[in-house]
Amino acid sequence: MPAPHIDDRDWSALSTGQRIRQLEVEGYLVMPDLLDADHLTRLKAITTTFKTTAVDYSEHQRGRPNIQFEGGEVTQLIGHAVILEFLRQLFGDEIIFMHYGYARSEPGHPGISLHADGQPYGSKIFGFEGSCPVLVRVLYYLDDLTAEVSPFRVVPRSHLGLHADANPYKRYTGHPEEVMVPAKAGSAVLIHHRVFHGNFPNVGDYAREMLAIAYRPAWAGPVADISPWKKQQLDTLPNDIRPLFQDRNTRHWDYDGGNKPPDMPAEAPGINPSRWERN
Repeated sequence: MPAPHIDDRDWSALSTGQRIRQLEVEGYLVMPDLLDADHLTRLKAITTTFKTTAVDYSEHQRGRPNIQFEGGEVTQLIGHAVILEFLRQLFGDEIIFMHYGYARSEPGHPGISLHADGQPYGSKIFGFEGSCPVLVRVLYYLDDLTAEVSPFRVVPRSHLGLHADANPYKRYTGHPEEVMVPAKAGSAVLIHHRVFHGNFPNVGDYAREMLAIAYRPAWAGPVADISPWKKQQLDTLPNDIRPLFQDRNTRHWDYDGGNKPPDMPAEAPGINPSRWERN
């Protein structure tokens, strides 16, 4: 396998339109400098207390799912203002939070195979949450991603493929055109859930921690019902976070819609070809 191309551009230079284009077309986007050093310290003080479980292929890749109700800094991160403002530009105003997990890649971690999180009929790994037609995951990195410490890996544009090789139920050990994406601690990588991605091995001398939060537009619900939030859990949420916790089964659709429904609009900025030119 040839050495991967390294995408270490200045991500801070992108306009909103360029960010939308990058995510829609390439399938991934880095948003740097979202969490400062003090914020990282506070989050790490919490994540170090997490009881984690190892994945089936390595003791050195560990995680904890369903951390949205941990409270404090961890829960508050769901409402990060910069991320939500970008998602409103991307999705529209109605955003639904779907899931939240913690992952730690320790020295000796062999790397995560290239895979897609979005699977249209659901799966044992992702449940029916993966069946949402549109979903974006926001991966907050609490440690530097270097070439040695489990940098993000991605096959750009793979979510656009119509070939059988783009079947989202497939997995790959690697790809000759995959890209390595380093990032500084406090950055986030946003991914289209159908893009093939993973991470490289950790051959460094420290563990890499990540908090991964998933959002979708309200129209794009799963194909089968998933467990709703419990009222007692929702009652623990801060007021500014609560609106994101709509029923995860929300779907805006119209099976019986006709060819000429009444009151059709004549404009739709969200699908403007010029959306990539926004400042």
